[in-house]
Amino acid sequence: MIKLVWLVPLLPLIGFIIIGLFGKKLSKGLVGIIGSGVIFGALAIAVGIFFELKNGVQKEYTVELFNWISAGKLSIPFSFLIDPLSSLFLLIITGIGFLIHVYSAGYMSHDEGFSRFFAYLNLFIFFMLLLVMGSNYLIMFVGWEGVGLCSYLLIGFWFKNTAYNNAAKKAFIMNRVGDLGFLLGIILIFVTFGSIGYHDVFEQAKNMGSGNTTITIIALLLFIGAMGKSAQLPLYTWLPDAMAGPTPVSALIHAATMVTAGIYMIARSNILYTLSPDAMNVVAIIGVCTALFAATIGLAQNDIKKVLAYSTVSQLGYMFLALGVGAYTGAVFHVMTHAFFKALLFLGAGSVIHAMSGEQDIRKMGGLKKYISTTHITFLIGTLAIAGCFPFSGFFSKDEILANVFAHNKLLWFLGILGAAMTTFYMFRLYFLTFHGKFRGTHEQEHHLHESPKSMTIPLMVLAVLSVVGGLVGIPAVLHGNHYLEAFLSPVFEASSFRLVHHLSHQTEYILMGVATAVMIGAIYYAFTTYVKKGVLPPAEGKDLNPLHKLVYNKYWVDEIYESFITRPLNMISDAFHKIIDNQLVDGIVNGVGSAVSWMSGTIRLAQTGNIGFYIFVMVISIVLILFTQLF
Repeated sequence: MIKLVWLVPLLPLIGFIIIGLFGKKLSKGLVGIIGSGVIFGALAIAVGIFFELKNGVQKEYTVELFNWISAGKLSIPFSFLIDPLSSLFLLIITGIGFLIHVYSAGYMSHDEGFSRFFAYLNLFIFFMLLLVMGSNYLIMFVGWEGVGLCSYLLIGFWFKNTAYNNAAKKAFIMNRVGDLGFLLGIILIFVTFGSIGYHDVFEQAKNMGSGNTTITIIALLLFIGAMGKSAQLPLYTWLPDAMAGPTPVSALIHAATMVTAGIYMIARSNILYTLSPDAMNVVAIIGVCTALFAATIGLAQNDIKKVLAYSTVSQLGYMFLALGVGAYTGAVFHVMTHAFFKALLFLGAGSVIHAMSGEQDIRKMGGLKKYISTTHITFLIGTLAIAGCFPFSGFFSKDEILANVFAHNKLLWFLGILGAAMTTFYMFRLYFLTFHGKFRGTHEQEHHLHESPKSMTIPLMVLAVLSVVGGLVGIPAVLHGNHYLEAFLSPVFEASSFRLVHHLSHQTEYILMGVATAVMIGAIYYAFTTYVKKGVLPPAEGKDLNPLHKLVYNKYWVDEIYESFITRPLNMISDAFHKIIDNQLVDGIVNGVGSAVSWMSGTIRLAQTGNIGFYIFVMVISIVLILFTQLF
């Protein structure tokens, strides 16, 4: 199967070309089959590659396709690195991607841009696969920029809406800010190591001392790129606005693919971060601050997709917290489990919106469990998984992260537990307000309430199963299980593992699990008491709020602060440059040259009198001047 690895990204690219060129001439059914079929083909090959790596002796393959760039000392082959880390991400991207494609066939069936949507989805998967398969930082960067372009196209898919276009532009621009840091990091890697291939860079880095200043700068520059792509403070505001795209786009971007690119990049570069304790501390602090900050905002949001969006930002913060304390396996484990339950929650939200005829405000829902039972059950499973309830997948990955954080720093652990409590509360707030109580929508909406078609509910069921059993690959020793994922990924993190040794006694781990479980139960009970027993509803349009609630409801006015202190000043500077530099200086010089030539030609023209005697006189004077010049 390794020899067929080039087909994994090629199949989505072929799907994009076929649908992009001929989509309007094909039926929607055929477009759906082609778009989903190429991803299924890529998934089948990815599964074969995974088992070949798992069962084989060799744990790493480099498949070189052709020599891409060769200039002086710079030689960059177009090649793929297939190892446990990339093979796992291949499964996540193609597996979740396939389910989202199938779901989209039902969700977007009435949209006039159906074929264009599937073309964009296929292109997105192609670039995401390039990102994780490349054997050097340049191929990763091509995929990195490609998913940024596709996210712009997908977020602004309904381009006739100005607000959606603005959300797409916001995502594109904020990602470019982070990408500049990533690009500078790649340049510094080449200057330092003379190569940008993973193997060459990491082998040389192993021989460098811990705390090396250059390594720290490289790690921080790469992290700036991750902050933009994975929506960490302060470059996170694009991700909640990305809800402007169709719901399957939200699931694709927020669950398994684009936003986890930053996690993959740091996990891939683990030895660089392990050698830089300062950079790891920065990653951990930014991660925990993002997790708490986004969680507090999620407590007060009333748009079903906005709650899930801030939940994603918060969960990404947890993953960076794990990376910052050296729990690389835990971070990747949470990427996998998060892909299952967050895709499930977003697609479940799409099913709710579909049943509610486009309504997204949870204050206008309620009592939906008796109308859309399949969506209700699957959504509940996703909610229990993200809350970290045993034995759902989120329990195992969250427990592993918190245990590693506790061993590293007790304060960070406490903040992590606090974030977990808020996550549980706002997710069950969302669940109870949506599915319990009395229906609060219009009579027309109630009359049209219905379960989604099978093309939408079957992916929900598959993701629900994965959300239940997905954690079984990482059962810790304290629960008498085998951490298969840790053993599988060990070759990738081998150079870092012996430098980062954290051991906890079984008794301590039991206590930590007990505390996390007690906090979760308390948060669920509080949400149940507030929104089911007491029937409390969030105020309409944020009215009658106390100052703290108002602050959180308005998302700390971060967008308004950016608008006042960054956007407006830049616009003013741009206007000033336009008026002074462009209009007066540049245009003045260009217009001045034209005016000077016109004046000179008008003046010299006066010498053209038509008098032959005058012409002969000028000619003689010219000859005299030439001879005079030559003589002296």
